[in-house]
Amino acid sequence: MELLLQTLVSGLLKGGVYALIGMGMTLIMGVMGVINLAHGQIMMVAMYITYSLFAIFGIDPYLSMAIGAPTIFVLGAAIQRYLLNPLMRIETILPENQVLMTVGIGMVLTESMRIIFTSDYKSVQVSYSNAVFFLGGVSFSMPLVIDFFLAVAMTCALFWFLIRTDMGRSIRATAQDKEAATLMGIDTERITWITFGIGSAIVAMAGAMLLPIFYLYPDIGGPFTRKAFVICILGGLGSTVGAIFGGITLGLAEAFGATYIAMEFEDMIGLVIFIIVLLFLPGGFKRLTGV
Repeated sequence: MELLLQTLVSGLLKGGVYALIGMGMTLIMGVMGVINLAHGQIMMVAMYITYSLFAIFGIDPYLSMAIGAPTIFVLGAAIQRYLLNPLMRIETILPENQVLMTVGIGMVLTESMRIIFTSDYKSVQVSYSNAVFFLGGVSFSMPLVIDFFLAVAMTCALFWFLIRTDMGRSIRATAQDKEAATLMGIDTERITWITFGIGSAIVAMAGAMLLPIFYLYPDIGGPFTRKAFVICILGGLGSTVGAIFGGITLGLAEAFGATYIAMEFEDMIGLVIFIIVLLFLPGGFKRLTGV
């Protein structure tokens, strides 16, 4: 029973951060209608910014989000405005060229970080990196607990922004019907690059949160792009509420797979669930609930 509770706790804590990563991708997907396959690589760049701030100035990873998130917002907005938006204006034989562009962007970001930082594994060791506390025999990782509550707070802030602000309403209107939003006077092209910037900033914060417990290397972005994509499919493409469900589901699946099957099957479990959902519930959580 104690092992079951420990696995459940670990999966929920990790799933909270996964949900934040998935929300960044699904927000971009909802507005642009394009899967950003450079999502994890953008997070990787944010992690290197966090690492540099810690190594050079000794800034705590959580505090560095105040620098990393705005920086990555600018990077994401620039990618959308100058690389993706021009492609969206052109009628081509291959309408998926925006997706292919994000693949290329991911490769460029990965190799750029490899040139600057080499392929060596790097880490941020802070006083609480390995800290744990116990409740009733169940151990809680201090960084994961902090990450979970930060993720909850950021999720609430994102929903408040989307529901209560004029910019948030414009983003939702563009996601629901881009042509109608344009007729209502919304500058939808501007909304796309702002949304891409926000989605990138969200995943940048998730990257800073994960750095105290993950080793950093240039290719770490690929696995997290896959995780974000699986979360989007589980939750339903374009559904921010579904991303929460998808992230927690993936976190629990990985935790139970690692505990009851083997650690090396942790990533495979998520991919198996991904295939099952595609086969039997292609609309994901969104299809079941309509949100």
